[in-house]
Amino acid sequence: MIASLPALVSRLRLKQLRLLIALDEQGSLHKAAEEIAITQPGATKALNEIEAAFGARLFSRTSQGLEPNDLGRCAIRYARLIHTDLAHLRDEMIGILQGQGGRLSVGVVMGAVPLLVRSLERLREAQPELSVEVVEDTSARLLGLLDQGRLDLAICRTSVSPRPDAYDSHELYQEQLRVVANPAHPLASATHLDLEQLAGYRWVVFPANMPMRLVLEREFSQAGLEFPRYPVETASTFTTLMLLRQDPDLIALMPSEVADAAVGLGTLTTLPLQLHSRSEPFSVVVRRGAPLSPPARLLWTELEAEDQPISD
Repeated sequence: MIASLPALVSRLRLKQLRLLIALDEQGSLHKAAEEIAITQPGATKALNEIEAAFGARLFSRTSQGLEPNDLGRCAIRYARLIHTDLAHLRDEMIGILQGQGGRLSVGVVMGAVPLLVRSLERLREAQPELSVEVVEDTSARLLGLLDQGRLDLAICRTSVSPRPDAYDSHELYQEQLRVVANPAHPLASATHLDLEQLAGYRWVVFPANMPMRLVLEREFSQAGLEFPRYPVETASTFTTLMLLRQDPDLIALMPSEVADAAVGLGTLTTLPLQLHSRSEPFSVVVRRGAPLSPPARLLWTELEAEDQPISD
């Protein structure tokens, strides 16, 4: 049985976690011991202590060295996360002591990327020493990272959470959506289209229950049409762009600002379809009651400066 959290906290030491990382990198107890500057008997003792603390074997002993099992790979992954978090903690504390910008981690959904980029540009002009990590993902995953304390704030939608009241948020604006395709799409030169003309083509769509997917489903439902069969599902902007570039027959729904950037580069074209459904506005979101770091407060202010009225 895996040990309790209090037992792990009281028994594990940072150097033991560093040994796990070194073992993964070196595959040998002798080489791992050299890397972290301890003796091989000391490394053997430390590994035994780690496995005793967890109450489970983490490595298989083979003639080729030590091979992590599933539990070992899990422990190594989290050891790396803890090591990275400590490095970020050190960097941020140095930044504070030196009067510099510190560090900021922000999550963003695809449609809000242009908004974030503009806000970060102004923020970095004022705080040139600021180190920024940007994570683009779905709202559900970003809220999970907020819950874990891995993001300072996120630009997303709280409605996807089973407990939206766990967050403080400020609505920014309601993104506009466009239907896009490869410039070589058979309907690229059309001056007007209705959804029925596009229903027979294959679509790249967001996964089920995500806001942009719901908009598209409402469009098909209101038009009395069956939702496209066999779509390609992805929440990745880059994957969507590559799929559309590769297959001239594919169609996708995309935030207007992202679509405009791709159209400007000649990668995509906008199809002249009037959408009747609207997407849910996205917001800047933080954990309820969690204190904001100075860089996060500054970014919040810059995002509010980009605030646009919600469409009627």
